[in-house]
This record gives sequence, structure tokens and C-alpha cells, in this order.
Amino acid sequence: MFEHFDTPQELFEYRLGSALSMEDDSLQMLGELESAARSPELKEMFRHHAGETRQQIENLHTVCAELGLSTDREPSQTTKGIAKESSSLLRKSADGLLDSVAVAAALGTEHYEIATYEALIAAAEGMGHPMVVNLLRANLDQEKHTSEELVAKAKQFAAAA
Repeated sequence: MFEHFDTPQELFEYRLGSALSMEDDSLQMLGELESAARSPELKEMFRHHAGETRQQIENLHTVCAELGLSTDREPSQTTKGIAKESSSLLRKSADGLLDSVAVAAALGTEHYEIATYEALIAAAEGMGHPMVVNLLRANLDQEKHTSEELVAKAKQFAAAA
């Protein structure tokens, strides 16, 4: 779509397309992490966040509609890299470590998503798009909550080791 950015709007549009790809990648990764997880509670956490991720994708589509933009996706190299690394670690880890590895992988994705939404919100605020800010903030709030839950799980699994 873009080979060179000349305006903040072009950069915003590109990052919005990348956020769509990021959430698609995250949804796929959550399915893989749910399959790898051993803890029923962790499996449920991943299923729950997959539902939230679907809503986040819808919010991003609404943002695009509000701004009159296409919903073309720009590849998110970061989430693809996190997913690749998590798959590798899951293959290399003993069964007793799979929940810890899955939590760490999900946490890495959450932190990237948080940073992405914070940057998009700042740009949307600067461009004067309050409805867009509200939708992006809803996604950000869910990501922060999930991050907090994952940190608690990481501590729990580390203490049980």
C-alpha cells in the first residue's frame, strides 16, 4: 500500500492496517497457545481473550469505516516474529513448562499490542478523531487487563516450579 510516508495520516493508515494484521496474528496464536496449554484455567483465559480479540478486530473495522479507509492489512512483522519464537519454544520445552512458555509468548504479544494502541491513540488524538480514540482505547484497556492477568499467571507458574 505505502512505500514511503509523507504525512502523519499516511503513517497512521499504515499502522492501522498493521494493527489489523497484528490482531489477526494474535487470534491465530491464541488458538495455538490454547492447544499447547496444559492448565484448564489457562486454556479458558486464551479462549476468553480470543473473543476479545475478535471484538478488537471489529473495533478496528469500525475505525476504518469512520475514517473512510479500506481495511487492507499491512503485515505485522513483530507479531509474526513473536509467534514464530513461541512455536519454537513450545517445541523445545518439556510438558511441565508449556504453560509458562505459553504465558510468556502471550505476554510478549500483549506488550506489543499495548504499544501499538498507545501510538495509534496519540495520533488519533492529535488528528482530532474522538470516536476513533474511544474505540482504540477500548482495545487498549482490554490488552492491559489481559497483560495483568498474564503477569499473575506467570508468577503463579514460577512459584509452582
